[in-house]
Amino acid sequence: MLNNIGLPGILLIAVVVLVLFGRGKISSLMGEVGKGITSFKKGVKEGAEELDQDASELAKDVTPETDKDKV
Repeated sequence: MLNNIGLPGILLIAVVVLVLFGRGKISSLMGEVGKGITSFKKGVKEGAEELDQDASELAKDVTPETDKDKV
């Protein structure tokens, strides 16, 4: 169904949305969408860093017990 919209249909939808909500409302909405995307990217980055940190903490020390005390 959505394959048949085309460029004229998208432009018509954009004009209708602009008329219904006004330029100011759409502008603030797009600003909120941008903040949401930025927050999502930050969360993904922090999650990856946390996983890397957890993996490094869980890394097993394979040094033999007799060699650990040597300086």
